[in-house]
Amino acid sequence: MPAYRIVEWGRAPELTEVAVPSPAAGQVLVEVAGNGLCHSDVGMSAMPGAIGEAIGWKVPFTLGHEVGGRIAALGAGVTGWSEGDAVAVVSPRSCGRCRWCARGEDNNCEDSLVGRGYGMDGGLARYMIVHSVRELVPLRVLDPVLAGPLTDAGATSYHAVRRALGRIHPGGRAVVIGAGGLGAFAVQHLRELTAAELVVIDPSANRREYALELGAHRALEGIDETTVDDLRRELAGSADAVFDFVGTDPTIDLGLTLTARGGAFALVGAGNGSLSGQLFGRLPRDGEVFTFQAPTIADTLDVFALADAGRLRIDVDMYPLERAAEAYEAMERGELRGRAVVTPA
Repeated sequence: MPAYRIVEWGRAPELTEVAVPSPAAGQVLVEVAGNGLCHSDVGMSAMPGAIGEAIGWKVPFTLGHEVGGRIAALGAGVTGWSEGDAVAVVSPRSCGRCRWCARGEDNNCEDSLVGRGYGMDGGLARYMIVHSVRELVPLRVLDPVLAGPLTDAGATSYHAVRRALGRIHPGGRAVVIGAGGLGAFAVQHLRELTAAELVVIDPSANRREYALELGAHRALEGIDETTVDDLRRELAGSADAVFDFVGTDPTIDLGLTLTARGGAFALVGAGNGSLSGQLFGRLPRDGEVFTFQAPTIADTLDVFALADAGRLRIDVDMYPLERAAEAYEAMERGELRGRAVVTPA
């Protein structure tokens, strides 16, 4: 079967032929209906091999970690599921046994460092192995072609919003920096779960317009030298919570400036930004700063419940598998309105 894979460190991913896998005991074979694309995929092929190997990633492997599909085959001992069941696949792996999993913090499980699409074969192929049924979400309403983006973009942004909910007051303000795939879902989660003014900051006019459609009250231009000072003057110290889905030095600096005393700054974007210089006085007084890279299983189930209730929009740009490289390029250029979804069939 064709699969879009990283075959060598430092080399662009390629569409190659691989064998259809067979599920071992306790595993499930999923026929992929749709796989959402993520910015984190793009940096993997350029990663130095020594770093990848240190994490535990072994090339070659198939990209893709936002998967919806149907069960194609069950490994020995698997019960409670049937061939043909529509499912989504929880984005990060987890063992279900460690202290993190026992606390419901399975996104912090050591097993989450290596998973489908990052070190193991993912969903940019016709079939994919799921190693445990605890990583399956039954689809009751949603089309599996559209379900994938909820498992990472939808659930990761939900995790950030949920963490900060206690600091977002009715009539307060929440700021979303970067209205791409994750930021657009964050706007929807904040709309559903808070009574705050929602402010989006993004340099793209299309993304600002889209954020307003999704429920943002204001959408402001940024972030460059001509606008950042205006944003600071207008919004400094006014946000109960700031969610940075970009993660560069300028966005981190701006986000901390905007966060109010007692507020929360959530760093989600992996833009390789840093905190430097004098931190006392820069961090929100009596507030919190947190970062993470994945949702929990509970986050994922909550997001699918919102979607089943018709409370979330899932806008996608569809591409066939043979155009996966083109889809990634369009994503990196900021041309997509929704999440890019690749369909292997």
